[in-house]
Amino acid sequence: MPGVEHAISKVMLLAIVLAPLLGAILAGVFRKQVGRVGAQSVTILGVAVSFVLSAWVLWQLVGQGASPFNENVYTWFQVGGLHANVGFMIDTLTAMMMVVVTFVSLLVHIYTIGYMADDPGYQRFFSYISLFTFSMLMLVMSNNFLQLFFGWEAVGLVSYLLIGFWFKRPTAIFANLKAFLVNRVGDFGFLLGIAGVLYWFGSLDYGTVFANAPAIADMTVPVFTGHDWSVPTLICICLFVGAMGKSAQVPLHVWLPDSMEGPTPISALIHAATMVTAGIFMVARMSPLFELSHTALNFVLFIGATTAFWTGLIGIVQNDIKRVVAYSTLSQLGYMTVALGVSAYSAAVYHLMTHAFFKALLFLAAGSVIIGMHHEQDMRKMGGLRKVMPITFWTSLVGTLALVGTPFFAGFYSKDTIIEAAAEHAHEAHDWIATYGYWSVLLGAFVTALYSFRLMYLTFAGKPRWHDHAPEHYVAPEADSTEHESALADEHGHEHVDTSHGHDDHHAHEPHESPWVVTIPLILLAIPSAIIGFLTIGPMLFGTDMLGHAKRLPFFLGSIDVAPAHDVIGKLAEEFHGPLAYAWHGFAGPAFWLALAGFLVATIFYWWKPELHSKAREFFSLPVRILQDKYGMDALWIRGFAGGGIQAGRASRVVDEKVIDGAIVNGSVRFVDIAAGVLRGTQSGYLYHYAFAMILGLIAMLAALMWFWR
Repeated sequence: MPGVEHAISKVMLLAIVLAPLLGAILAGVFRKQVGRVGAQSVTILGVAVSFVLSAWVLWQLVGQGASPFNENVYTWFQVGGLHANVGFMIDTLTAMMMVVVTFVSLLVHIYTIGYMADDPGYQRFFSYISLFTFSMLMLVMSNNFLQLFFGWEAVGLVSYLLIGFWFKRPTAIFANLKAFLVNRVGDFGFLLGIAGVLYWFGSLDYGTVFANAPAIADMTVPVFTGHDWSVPTLICICLFVGAMGKSAQVPLHVWLPDSMEGPTPISALIHAATMVTAGIFMVARMSPLFELSHTALNFVLFIGATTAFWTGLIGIVQNDIKRVVAYSTLSQLGYMTVALGVSAYSAAVYHLMTHAFFKALLFLAAGSVIIGMHHEQDMRKMGGLRKVMPITFWTSLVGTLALVGTPFFAGFYSKDTIIEAAAEHAHEAHDWIATYGYWSVLLGAFVTALYSFRLMYLTFAGKPRWHDHAPEHYVAPEADSTEHESALADEHGHEHVDTSHGHDDHHAHEPHESPWVVTIPLILLAIPSAIIGFLTIGPMLFGTDMLGHAKRLPFFLGSIDVAPAHDVIGKLAEEFHGPLAYAWHGFAGPAFWLALAGFLVATIFYWWKPELHSKAREFFSLPVRILQDKYGMDALWIRGFAGGGIQAGRASRVVDEKVIDGAIVNGSVRFVDIAAGVLRGTQSGYLYHYAFAMILGLIAMLAALMWFWR
């Protein structure tokens, strides 16, 4: 039924956006009146309404052939020819994001009932996560740059509130300030990019900008004297700097691991499945602009490759279960960014979708372990949880198999496509950046499997270490200040004394399986983590039916623009023969064998011969130390940029007090006072004294003139 008109209405879209906002207002402003049950009910209902309507919108676009929606619904203001509107652009890219955001958010809301059951800020927490859902929907549904920026900043603000939710914990306050300030660096570049769009296009409307994009393809601007930059390159790099902050790309990645100080539901909702993918979505949406700049695409590719491989290595030496998953998120965001850099935008957002399911699953499973371990997060104090937490174990295993790219699981189809796209791009480009991008994502398969199965073995396998703080063969790394402070506060912000033998109340209880409000979301996330890749790779990426046979219109047609010369996904589609054949082919690919090697190394070091672990740490002590120090990036930001700013402030204070106020302002006053005192002594009041002074002055002036003219 192509061309069905008005199947998607403004009222429906407003309901999708405003339902979570209404829930947030009721739970936050009227939290005392509605109580705990009322707060959870109105927010869950609001997000459920958004999810159902979002799924219906996606079905209308994909299954019923409805026309994309692109209209303004409200005008904020108008200044000359500039219109600031609230509007919606609903196509397949947007609809897919809406379903992912609302589905993950709905499960996180349900999960929160069990996880935050004893927290005094229960209603406030539900209000925040519902407000986040509203902000994220405003971002992905916008049809103009101004509304995009509003949603962009709103999710940043709510992230700040949620990371620092336990505001009595110094580490939480440090983490939310770190996230807020680092993102401001990225957002400054993002704002410059939007300003460039307004300057050269005279409009902030997506449709107008994209339609006129070819007109600026050959335009240049002098950024530095004698150095002209391509206008598309300048705009795209500035926009991508914003994505580097929001999607945690090197070097603006340092905030994301520390954001684990927030409650675990936030780690799943904001920092794994939705907020951190906002930058990926934005670049994919801006594909008509990025396709005009080879330089910008290479910049994106280099940053993504660096993030994918090098931040993944840090996850190998982490002992906090949530931080391991956090560094995994950094690495997978790098994979998505590499896909953007090779113009495989559809593969990037496809991995965004599959990653949302299995990464939210892994974060929520980590939270389930933390609940079962009575708020312990150190994996060295776990072990043997498979028998006492079977649901958490099996769902975690599904998420892990998806993450490492096991054939037939969701992560395989999206991740392997990115690796194949990077290989195709490297084959065609013949430059070092393309080669670096390919080898980074390929070797990342080994690293991902190593830290993922390390987590599984330390947490669920082996002998229980629930009452042992530091077994002999697990040598504790020297913790940084943030981790050390975090170890002195439990997951809910209550201080406790860390003992040497683990005989405090924290370890007095045996681990147990989490309640159903926690395990049900795990099961519901495990299902798409296992099967959604098999069901959707043909329709979403390669323009076929579910089995890879009949051709159909590309899923992202009209949403993503790719120049024919850059269409690596189109070339891969020529070799696609269905999800079954694709998975069987994966067993022969280098990525699978590298992942298998990572699995075997983890098995040897953390299950079969765990005593080898300490020997390996001693042998590789220097690389381990570098990874524990996170390549010095935290020190660079905290003691370098932030510390340098503080020192510069202190220096400016000294200059202000001693030089400007002391020497210039106060010094000039003292000089005038002294000079006035001296001159005051010459004022005798006698006329002949003044006449004598005038004669001396005249003689001096004549002498000077004679010397000058001689």
